[in-house]
Amino acid sequence: MTEPQSIDAIRDQVFAIIAKQAKIDVATIRNDSTLKDLGVASLDAIEVIFDIEEHFDIHFPDQGTNFDTDTVQHLIDAVVAAQAAGGEGGAQ
Repeated sequence: MTEPQSIDAIRDQVFAIIAKQAKIDVATIRNDSTLKDLGVASLDAIEVIFDIEEHFDIHFPDQGTNFDTDTVQHLIDAVVAAQAAGGEGGAQ
């Protein structure tokens, strides 16, 4: 597992992962955006989650993320929680 990072570093990395997958400018992403708001299709949203899990060496529960209603901030918080829990859980 990777060492826990600052929330700002996590935010920047989550934004970069979303921007790459959604093919959008990182400046258009806000903490209160949902993946759906950003035009991320459901299959691409799954890829975003996998990329985040891989990048941070964590695992979200299978039913832990709702792509239509969970915000980017929820993903950031889930990464922080998963790191604090030793790599498991977080997106409840």
